[in-house]
Amino acid sequence: MASLKYWLWLTTRKGLSNVGVFGLLDHFGTPEAAHFADPAEYDLVPGLTRAGKASLLDKSMAEAERILSECDRLGQRILTFGDAAYPERLRNIYDPPAVLYLQGKDIDFDDQVAISLIGTREPTAYGIAQAQRLGYDLAAQGAVVVSGLARGLDSEGLRGALRGGGTVCGVLGCGLDVVYPRENKFLYRDVAAAGLLISEYPPGTEVKGSNFPVRNRIISGLSLGVVVVEGGFTSGTQITARAALDQNRDVFAVPGPVDAPMSYTPNQLIRRGEAVLVTSASDILQEYQGIYPHKIKIKPGLAPDTPAIAPGVRPRPEPAAADGPEGASDAPAQPAKEEKGVDKGEEIPYIHWKKLTPALTDDQRDVLLALRERSLVLDEIVEATQIPTRRCTSAVVMLQLAGFVSEEAGRRFAAAVRIYTE
Repeated sequence: MASLKYWLWLTTRKGLSNVGVFGLLDHFGTPEAAHFADPAEYDLVPGLTRAGKASLLDKSMAEAERILSECDRLGQRILTFGDAAYPERLRNIYDPPAVLYLQGKDIDFDDQVAISLIGTREPTAYGIAQAQRLGYDLAAQGAVVVSGLARGLDSEGLRGALRGGGTVCGVLGCGLDVVYPRENKFLYRDVAAAGLLISEYPPGTEVKGSNFPVRNRIISGLSLGVVVVEGGFTSGTQITARAALDQNRDVFAVPGPVDAPMSYTPNQLIRRGEAVLVTSASDILQEYQGIYPHKIKIKPGLAPDTPAIAPGVRPRPEPAAADGPEGASDAPAQPAKEEKGVDKGEEIPYIHWKKLTPALTDDQRDVLLALRERSLVLDEIVEATQIPTRRCTSAVVMLQLAGFVSEEAGRRFAAAVRIYTE
């Protein structure tokens, strides 16, 4: 505990950057030695600024004591660069964080297929669908999904991963007790319960714009690869992608329409040969299956739990008494039977509700039920389900991708399957 206090003292010196902290550790060996050093010795440290030296002359342990007390109260753990449990992946990047604050499960990142899923804060419906789909599939097939918990695709990817039942990690640019954005309060709790929250900032550190680009090096540093879903011309997503390339991490990108502003970053990464084009989680995970066969179980398809539906096939109930052995002969089917009801010339598959529902979220189930009898425009779906527009849009897109919903003329949506419950 005594040694930990000195780590906290050193990393909370005003005017001393993370690079400066490691410069002092290189010179003195330990935080204790830096704390008890003679003031004249600080003049011998290469690159130490006047502000940094002035902060080192303040020997008060009050801030370190406060942090320890807050971490104890909040259930947070502290991991220092000198601890054996510190991830080697992160240790080997340029400018690794000297101290990490953790809340949630212990994750041995060095033995995990950790994949970062990142994207713009202003996603399109396409981007939301792809982030949720990839997050779900990555988690369901054994990967640890890492992201920044920012508004937009960072959050959507984590939501998908949570639905996939996998382990997740959120890296913050503020204290772990500071929820940003506010609407992510429940997502914070879910990530801490199912995985891990990480920050290099102590409890109470408020949101500061300059912290977010800095934390991006941790997102990529913990991961084997980074997946870029969407990002505009000036998107901060480019910072994480660049950090990943500098750290010699694999970079993947989801292609988008050539004229879509939010597909600019992934399309450019692909065009420059800096990212591998991917359309599924399997495209990503096959890169690591040979190295981590005990972790990865690749499942083909859009979503591993989505039941397969054969077009034009309707599961039929047991035949009635009148259709006994004679009705089961090899004679051609009677025309009258082919003219019945909805079977006339339609190629719409049937599926039992009990087989369908495990593959869908609550929102997707409600939307599909709303479309069971008639086609609707998006506003009508929102009205019928009472689901917020953003979530409703996401559910509709995911159902389209899974083949359960189709779009008709006039931006109307209709069920592409017929549901039976008998």
